[in-house]
Amino acid sequence: MSVKVSELVPDMNEVNIKVRVLDAGELKEIQTFRGPRTLSEAVVGDETGRVTLTLWGEHAGKISTGDAVELKNGYTRVFRGEIRLNLGSRGTIEKIEDSEVPGMEEVPEESPQVPEGYEPPRRGGRDFRRGGRSYSRRRY
Repeated sequence: MSVKVSELVPDMNEVNIKVRVLDAGELKEIQTFRGPRTLSEAVVGDETGRVTLTLWGEHAGKISTGDAVELKNGYTRVFRGEIRLNLGSRGTIEKIEDSEVPGMEEVPEESPQVPEGYEPPRRGGRDFRRGGRSYSRRRY
């Protein structure tokens, strides 16, 4: 099932969406704790709004401004205070008919908003849990 940009919320998985590429950015390489990674960013949208899309790895640089595309198995994360759509190694991107998404001038400026009080889920760290309590790894 496909979602609309206005329905995107933080930490969604298995996102399928049809969008128009409004502004495709350049390919770039960043350093992460896992080593160098290739990515490109784009602003994409549909009749309900627009969102920043990050294409990782093999998908980076594969779209151009004006393309109509369908993303499958994407995910959302909050980055620098905004909801972003991401497509990684488990996702696919496919060009679709122009008529399946609105034209560039028909995409509204609205973007999905991070809910007030949102706290991102923990993704690692130095503490571990036992019986509902958090203990540091420090040895006494």
